[in-house]
Amino acid sequence: MSLLAAKQEEEVMAEINITPFTDVLLVLLIIFMILAALITPPGFEKSLNKSTNPATSQPNPKHEIDVEVNDKGIIFVDGKKTDVSGIYFVMSQTEQKRGKLHVAITADAKAPYGIIIRILDAARVAGLEDVGFVTA
Repeated sequence: MSLLAAKQEEEVMAEINITPFTDVLLVLLIIFMILAALITPPGFEKSLNKSTNPATSQPNPKHEIDVEVNDKGIIFVDGKKTDVSGIYFVMSQTEQKRGKLHVAITADAKAPYGIIIRILDAARVAGLEDVGFVTA
């Protein structure tokens, strides 16, 4: 019997164990998924078309309040230019005249973030809860 046991120990194992290989691939997949989520920029980036002038655009007065912010931080509410300090008054006046409509914000990717927050706050103070961002 000892001769049989010695012969079995000398035989080469012909099967490949792929379990460790699968474990390594799954760990790499998880690492790449996490890295892909960290590398992508937060939010979205949008550049306004340079050929269109926000002052001459025709908003639809029936369905929404159109708010545009260019890369220099200039605010247009329904095509009328305003500044950061006047946005609260303009939003309140627009809400009183036209009612509680959807506020559509179109902002350039280079627009200051603080101005967008002020617009959102002005809409909230005016009682306009339906606010969205317009993308191309």
